[in-house]
Amino acid sequence: MKAPHVPDTATIPDSHVDLLTRPICGVLTTIGPDGWPQSSMVWIDWDGECARVNTTLERQKGGNLLANPRVSLLVVDPDDTTRYVQVRGDAELLYARAEEHLDALTRTYTRHPCYYGHVYPDAQRERETRVICRVHARRVTLDAIHV
Repeated sequence: MKAPHVPDTATIPDSHVDLLTRPICGVLTTIGPDGWPQSSMVWIDWDGECARVNTTLERQKGGNLLANPRVSLLVVDPDDTTRYVQVRGDAELLYARAEEHLDALTRTYTRHPCYYGHVYPDAQRERETRVICRVHARRVTLDAIHV
C-alpha cells in the first residue's frame, strides 16, 4: 500500500484556530530516546502561523525535542469534547524572548503577572534554558462532526 502524500505544511482551518487562541491546555507528545511517546500537558498560544508552547531544555520534552523535532499537539474543546484539533509536525525551538513568551502564557492561563516567582520558584530561573516551541504543522486532524 502506498503511503499518502504528506504536504510540507498544513493549515489550521479557521473553524478550529480558536482552540489554539483560547486558554485551553493541550497535550504535547514528543518521542523519547527509547522510541516511546512522552506526553505533557502544556499551555498553548498561536502566532498566526504556528501553535506555540514553552518549555525548558532541561525537561524531558526539551531533550526529546533536541533529539527529534517530530511532535503531536492535541487540543480538545472543554465546552464540547467532540471538537478537537490534532497538529502533527516539526518543532522549531526559539531562544529569543522565551521568558517573555512564558510570562504572556502565565497571564493568559493564571492570575499571576509572571511565571518565575509566582507559579514556579524564582531561583529555578537560573537553572533552566527556556525555549519557545513552534509547531510547524505537517498534518492536521479535526473531529469529523465540526468539519
